[in-house]
Amino acid sequence: MFKRIVVPVDFTEKSLKAVDMAHDLAVQSGAEVMLLHVIERIEHLDTEFDELKPFYDRLAKSARKGLLEFSERFVADSVKVVDAIMYGKRTQEIVRFAIENNADLIIMASHRIDPDRPGHDWSSISYVVAILAPCPVLLAK
Repeated sequence: MFKRIVVPVDFTEKSLKAVDMAHDLAVQSGAEVMLLHVIERIEHLDTEFDELKPFYDRLAKSARKGLLEFSERFVADSVKVVDAIMYGKRTQEIVRFAIENNADLIIMASHRIDPDRPGHDWSSISYVVAILAPCPVLLAK
C-alpha cells in the first residue's frame, strides 16, 4: 500500500498523534517512515545566516534530540525510520521533501476548524500542504 510515509513534526502533543498513526500504518504495511522537522528561518535575515548560526545550531540540536526520541519506537518494532532536519518555510520544505523522497503519504497534525467561523482557520500549514502535496495527506486531529 504505502512504501514511504513523511511525518512532519514540531514535537508538540499534536504531532505525536501523527507519529502514532504513522507507526501503526508502517507496522501493518512495512512502509519506511521519514520524520521531518523544519526549522523556520527568520525572514529578511537570510543574508545574515552566519551571524545566526549559533542560534540555528541550538535549534537543530534540540530537534535532533526530539527526532531521536520519536524514532525509538519505530526502531523497537523494526520499522525503517529516517530523520531529517531542513531550514526554510515549513509548507514549502515539507512539500519539497515529499517530492524529493517520492513519498506515498504525508501524515501530519492539524487543528480543528471552528464551524462557526468558516474560512478563518484555513490558512494553516496542514491545509496548504494538503493542497500542494504530490501525494495523499492524512491529517491527525
